[in-house]
Amino acid sequence: MHPVVVTIPSFRSENNSIEKGYTVFKIDVLVNGRQHAVEKRYSEFHALHKMLKKSIKLPEIPSKHVRNWVPKVLEQRRHGLELYLQTIIMENEVLPKIFLDFLNIRHFPSVPKTESCGSFDTESEESSKLSHQPVMLFLRDPYLLPSTHDTVSNVVMEGVIQGIFYPDLQPR
Repeated sequence: MHPVVVTIPSFRSENNSIEKGYTVFKIDVLVNGRQHAVEKRYSEFHALHKMLKKSIKLPEIPSKHVRNWVPKVLEQRRHGLELYLQTIIMENEVLPKIFLDFLNIRHFPSVPKTESCGSFDTESEESSKLSHQPVMLFLRDPYLLPSTHDTVSNVVMEGVIQGIFYPDLQPR
Protein backbone atom coordinates (compact mmCIF):
# COMPACT_ATOMS: atom_id res chain seq x y z
CA MET A 1 0.00 0.00 0.00
CA HIS A 2 1.20 3.48 -0.88
CA PRO A 3 2.01 5.80 2.06
CA VAL A 4 -0.33 8.49 0.66
CA VAL A 5 -4.12 8.24 0.98
CA VAL A 6 -6.48 10.93 -0.31
CA THR A 7 -10.22 11.44 -0.01
CA ILE A 8 -12.49 14.31 -0.89
CA PRO A 9 -15.17 14.15 1.81
CA SER A 10 -16.94 17.42 1.04
CA PHE A 11 -17.30 20.53 -1.06
CA ARG A 12 -18.75 23.98 -0.54
CA SER A 13 -19.88 26.81 -2.78
CA GLU A 14 -18.21 30.19 -2.61
CA ASN A 15 -19.90 33.38 -3.76
CA ASN A 16 -18.34 36.81 -3.69
CA SER A 17 -18.87 40.15 -5.40
CA ILE A 18 -15.61 40.09 -7.38
CA GLU A 19 -16.15 36.90 -9.38
CA LYS A 20 -19.00 34.53 -10.02
CA GLY A 21 -19.57 31.61 -7.67
CA TYR A 22 -17.32 28.57 -7.60
CA THR A 23 -16.98 25.31 -5.71
CA VAL A 24 -14.15 24.45 -3.31
CA PHE A 25 -13.34 20.78 -2.68
CA LYS A 26 -11.89 19.70 0.67
CA ILE A 27 -9.12 17.09 0.21
CA ASP A 28 -8.09 15.03 3.23
CA VAL A 29 -4.50 13.83 2.85
CA LEU A 30 -3.06 11.06 5.02
CA VAL A 31 0.73 10.72 4.73
CA ASN A 32 2.68 8.27 6.89
CA GLY A 33 0.09 8.45 9.67
CA ARG A 34 -0.30 12.24 9.59
CA GLN A 35 -3.44 13.88 8.24
CA HIS A 36 -4.05 17.36 6.90
CA ALA A 37 -6.65 19.03 4.69
CA VAL A 38 -6.26 21.09 1.54
CA GLU A 39 -8.95 23.03 -0.30
CA LYS A 40 -8.82 23.28 -4.09
CA ARG A 41 -11.04 24.63 -6.83
CA TYR A 42 -11.73 22.63 -9.97
CA SER A 43 -9.56 25.06 -11.96
CA GLU A 44 -6.59 24.01 -9.79
CA PHE A 45 -7.29 20.33 -10.54
CA HIS A 46 -7.44 21.19 -14.25
CA ALA A 47 -4.12 23.09 -14.10
CA LEU A 48 -2.53 20.11 -12.29
CA HIS A 49 -3.83 17.78 -14.99
CA LYS A 50 -2.31 19.92 -17.76
CA MET A 51 1.10 19.95 -16.02
CA LEU A 52 1.12 16.24 -15.14
CA LYS A 53 0.13 14.96 -18.58
CA LYS A 54 3.56 16.04 -19.86
CA SER A 55 5.34 13.62 -17.52
CA ILE A 56 3.05 10.71 -16.51
CA LYS A 57 0.09 8.72 -17.81
CA LEU A 58 -3.10 10.11 -16.29
CA PRO A 59 -6.67 8.92 -15.81
CA GLU A 60 -9.56 10.95 -17.22
CA ILE A 61 -10.42 14.07 -15.27
CA PRO A 62 -14.10 14.94 -14.78
CA SER A 63 -15.51 17.37 -17.34
CA LYS A 64 -14.49 20.98 -17.00
CA HIS A 65 -17.94 22.32 -17.81
CA VAL A 66 -20.84 21.57 -15.52
CA ARG A 67 -24.15 22.79 -16.88
CA ASN A 68 -25.85 23.28 -13.55
CA TRP A 69 -24.82 23.63 -9.95
CA VAL A 70 -27.23 21.08 -8.54
CA PRO A 71 -25.79 19.29 -5.48
CA LYS A 72 -26.20 15.90 -7.20
CA VAL A 73 -24.04 17.05 -10.14
CA LEU A 74 -21.43 18.54 -7.78
CA GLU A 75 -21.40 15.28 -5.79
CA GLN A 76 -20.61 13.38 -9.01
CA ARG A 77 -17.75 15.81 -9.70
CA ARG A 78 -16.47 15.39 -6.12
CA HIS A 79 -16.48 11.62 -6.51
CA GLY A 80 -14.79 11.87 -9.93
CA LEU A 81 -12.01 14.12 -8.60
CA GLU A 82 -11.45 11.80 -5.63
CA LEU A 83 -11.14 8.82 -7.98
CA TYR A 84 -8.82 10.87 -10.21
CA LEU A 85 -6.38 11.59 -7.33
CA GLN A 86 -6.54 8.02 -6.01
CA THR A 87 -5.80 6.58 -9.46
CA ILE A 88 -2.73 8.81 -9.87
CA ILE A 89 -1.41 7.56 -6.52
CA MET A 90 -2.11 3.89 -7.27
CA GLU A 91 -0.65 3.89 -10.79
CA ASN A 92 2.61 5.71 -10.07
CA GLU A 93 5.52 4.29 -8.09
CA VAL A 94 7.04 7.77 -7.73
CA LEU A 95 4.70 10.69 -7.27
CA PRO A 96 5.78 13.84 -9.16
CA LYS A 97 6.78 16.88 -7.12
CA ILE A 98 4.00 18.90 -8.79
CA PHE A 99 1.45 16.41 -7.45
CA LEU A 100 2.97 16.46 -3.94
CA ASP A 101 2.96 20.27 -3.97
CA PHE A 102 -0.71 20.25 -5.05
CA LEU A 103 -1.53 18.13 -1.98
CA ASN A 104 0.75 20.28 0.21
CA ILE A 105 3.02 17.33 1.03
CA ARG A 106 6.59 18.12 2.04
CA HIS A 107 9.51 15.87 2.99
CA PHE A 108 8.13 12.91 1.11
CA PRO A 109 10.68 10.23 0.10
CA SER A 110 11.29 10.37 -3.63
CA VAL A 111 12.37 6.74 -3.95
CA PRO A 112 9.86 4.23 -5.26
CA LYS A 113 7.85 2.42 -2.60
CA THR A 114 9.40 -0.98 -3.40
CA GLU A 115 12.96 0.29 -3.12
CA SER A 116 12.48 2.30 0.06
CA CYS A 117 12.17 -0.83 2.21
CA GLY A 118 14.06 -3.28 0.07
CA SER A 119 12.44 -5.85 -2.14
CA PHE A 120 11.33 -9.35 -1.33
CA ASP A 121 11.64 -10.45 -4.94
CA THR A 122 13.75 -13.62 -4.84
CA GLU A 123 14.53 -13.54 -8.57
CA SER A 124 16.91 -10.61 -8.28
CA GLU A 125 19.70 -10.79 -5.71
CA GLU A 126 20.51 -7.10 -6.17
CA SER A 127 16.96 -6.00 -5.36
CA SER A 128 16.90 -8.01 -2.14
CA LYS A 129 19.77 -6.09 -0.56
CA LEU A 130 18.73 -3.50 1.99
CA SER A 131 20.70 -0.31 2.21
CA HIS A 132 21.50 0.91 5.71
CA GLN A 133 23.52 3.42 7.65
CA PRO A 134 26.07 2.41 10.29
CA VAL A 135 24.60 2.22 13.77
CA MET A 136 27.80 2.45 15.78
CA LEU A 137 31.17 3.96 15.06
CA PHE A 138 34.37 2.96 16.86
CA LEU A 139 37.25 5.37 17.06
CA ARG A 140 39.63 2.47 17.48
CA ASP A 141 39.44 -1.29 17.11
CA PRO A 142 37.09 -2.52 19.87
CA TYR A 143 38.62 -6.01 19.81
CA LEU A 144 42.05 -4.85 20.95
CA LEU A 145 42.84 -4.46 24.61
CA PRO A 146 42.84 -0.89 25.89
CA SER A 147 46.15 0.86 25.39
CA THR A 148 48.40 1.35 28.41
CA HIS A 149 48.01 5.14 28.39
CA ASP A 150 44.25 4.89 29.14
CA THR A 151 43.79 6.04 32.73
CA VAL A 152 40.20 4.80 32.94
CA SER A 153 39.17 1.65 31.14
CA ASN A 154 36.18 1.77 28.84
CA VAL A 155 33.64 -0.08 30.98
CA VAL A 156 30.95 -0.05 28.33
CA MET A 157 33.25 -1.43 25.64
CA GLU A 158 34.56 -4.14 27.95
CA GLY A 159 30.99 -5.06 28.92
CA VAL A 160 29.88 -5.36 25.30
CA ILE A 161 32.91 -7.44 24.31
CA GLN A 162 32.50 -9.67 27.35
CA GLY A 163 28.78 -10.06 26.70
CA ILE A 164 29.31 -11.05 23.08
CA PHE A 165 32.43 -13.21 23.33
CA TYR A 166 32.42 -14.43 26.92
CA PRO A 167 28.76 -14.54 28.07
CA ASP A 168 29.51 -17.13 30.79
CA LEU A 169 32.35 -15.10 32.30
CA GLN A 170 31.51 -13.41 35.60
CA PRO A 171 32.26 -9.68 35.92
CA ARG A 172 35.34 -8.58 37.90
